[in-house]
Amino acid sequence: MSIQRALQKLDEKKITLDSYRPLSPDLINNLNEWYKIELTYTSNALEGNTLTSSETALVVEKGITVGGKTLQEHLEAINHAFAFDYILELAQSNRQDITVHTILMIHQLILKKIDDKNAGKFRTINVRIKGSDVVFPHAIKVPELMDEFIHWLHTVDKHPVLIACEAHFKFVSIHPFADGNGRTARLLMNLLLLQTGYPVAVIRPELRKEYIDALEHGQKTGDLEPFYIIIMQAVDKSFDTYLKQVA
Repeated sequence: MSIQRALQKLDEKKITLDSYRPLSPDLINNLNEWYKIELTYTSNALEGNTLTSSETALVVEKGITVGGKTLQEHLEAINHAFAFDYILELAQSNRQDITVHTILMIHQLILKKIDDKNAGKFRTINVRIKGSDVVFPHAIKVPELMDEFIHWLHTVDKHPVLIACEAHFKFVSIHPFADGNGRTARLLMNLLLLQTGYPVAVIRPELRKEYIDALEHGQKTGDLEPFYIIIMQAVDKSFDTYLKQVA
């Protein structure tokens, strides 16, 4: 499916969903709570966390410790859930309200009590990803690149789903943090989607290789279409989830 056809399909579903707005507060709350767990589970699983979806729900909603899982895995679930609540609050604002501070706050929430030394701080070391030959910018360039990223985010004029996808891609290509880049990028992308009335994109862990390969392909060739399609398919599935609840 072409990018244009995929966008058209999403916009058709958005028109249908918008026809049911305003959605009831109870329904919105129910969907937000469901997506909090799904996004927390899937985003952490992409990074190697072994908590299942049901275990993530126990940790986040009940405060229950899951046997055989590490303290870090528990903290990753709790932290991501708090970060999701944070972007839900920010979703009431618009893209021009997002600042470097916003991104640092998301990152700080993700790494709280896991790596307080680096939480909410740009990396001061150069980084590489195991198994990849993609070269990220030198650490000294990160603050300037992030300022440029925010300027782009405030001024770009494209379809909102493309902006969300490209923001994710640009962010991970800067790789501004020593750890937590992927989770921060996905939360930022979903914030941008929510701000414009689109549902969140949930990248399932079984798509990890396809997702990582598409990112790396874009970084090496400049061809972002495979990455865009993965994200758009995820948004499309979320539209179906919403429409099943209201139709």
